[in-house]
Amino acid sequence: MFQLLAAGLASMLITLFLGPKFIKFVKENEFGQQIREEGPEAHKTLKAGIPTMGGLLIFIGMIVPFLILGVWSISSLVVLLTTLGCAAIGFADDLAKIRMKRSLGLRARGKLMLQLLLAFIVGLIAVRYANIDESISIPLTDTFIDVGIFYYFIIFLWIAGFSNAVNLTDGLDGLAAGSVAVTMLTYTGIAFLGNQPAIGIIAASVVGACVGFLWFNSFPAEIFMGDTGSLGLGGAIAAMAMITKTELLLLIIGMIFVAEAASVIIQVISYKSFQRRVFLMTPIHHHFELMAWSETKIIMRFWIVGGIFASTGFTIFYLSTGR
Repeated sequence: MFQLLAAGLASMLITLFLGPKFIKFVKENEFGQQIREEGPEAHKTLKAGIPTMGGLLIFIGMIVPFLILGVWSISSLVVLLTTLGCAAIGFADDLAKIRMKRSLGLRARGKLMLQLLLAFIVGLIAVRYANIDESISIPLTDTFIDVGIFYYFIIFLWIAGFSNAVNLTDGLDGLAAGSVAVTMLTYTGIAFLGNQPAIGIIAASVVGACVGFLWFNSFPAEIFMGDTGSLGLGGAIAAMAMITKTELLLLIIGMIFVAEAASVIIQVISYKSFQRRVFLMTPIHHHFELMAWSETKIIMRFWIVGGIFASTGFTIFYLSTGR
């Protein structure tokens, strides 16, 4: 328990200490955010040009405590590899946006191919060397369904799905960082109950780094995490689910991210099939913006809802362990 608290506190303090220097650096190098043309009109004036790539700050804050306090294991290295691999894809995407001065970076197909390759590598390491079963646990039961080689597809689906879902959530100041902190706090508890100290230290470090980042990312934001942060954090969440065998439970714990991604899918299907929109704009947090909810109200309410689902997921895990 002491190591978990120390890791979380250390990562938060590192992020807080390095934050002003990092923001100054990205401003001097003109790493400004490129705003999507199809987003809310207000964002084009209020958020354009704010420094991005703050994910680098988050991961520096996360990695240092893990290197010092981490209990090394193949499982923890799988989580770290997934996190940094997704962050590297996001970093390349951010660089492309900055260089081309537009909101679109790498092609979607290219990102998916890189995520597919990463999923295959981490899946292979997890199954062969970390003794992760090719099975899916059914919450509140003792049932494990062996899916065989299909498990690699599930790994890809979770890594690509949640990294892009966190990316979609990162549309309001502090929304993604706070939601990730809530989710990873839940996984800190799950790792503690599951006697996986190395995984718990990584999760606690992510929580601390996200909280420290919120000091600069809360409304009105001084810096954005960019795709570097959102893809990397989404990858970390997916890897946590894989290592703790809570793949299905993550759909509850990370409900905010599921809802954000689902709103986009529903909108696209509805418009292409019936030429009608279900939401005013997607991802769904933009829908509430256009309903004249203030940005801070949306963020706080999403955090509250996320906390409710995360605690529900943790309770289900606790009951499933038979404690």
